[in-house]
Amino acid sequence: MTARAMLVPGVEHPITLEKNPRRVVVRVGDVVIADTRNAIVLKEANYPPVQYIPRADANMHLLQRSAHTTYCPYKGDASYFHLSTPDANSENAVWTYEAPHDAVSAIKDCLAFYPDRVKISE
Repeated sequence: MTARAMLVPGVEHPITLEKNPRRVVVRVGDVVIADTRNAIVLKEANYPPVQYIPRADANMHLLQRSAHTTYCPYKGDASYFHLSTPDANSENAVWTYEAPHDAVSAIKDCLAFYPDRVKISE
């Protein structure tokens, strides 16, 4: 069994985390999936910024845990959720880091949404 690489953000691959001072609302159609004033914005290298939303501010009844997982050497193991509303179902639309690496520990148990599957407004 080969150990997976664990990398620390730095100059070549920067990651920053900051609290979003604005309200963030995630919707599918007219259904609000999450509504928070406690989002954390993660900016990683050249990727678009990602809003991480505390689970307490999301309607977890609309999410079903998926068997899908991925690994990021900078953040750790990601688990996924399917998103289900009366009008839409989207597989693996939401991801979370339940035991992230220390450098990004602020996103522990927060949810991130694929922006092509939901509407995220600030």
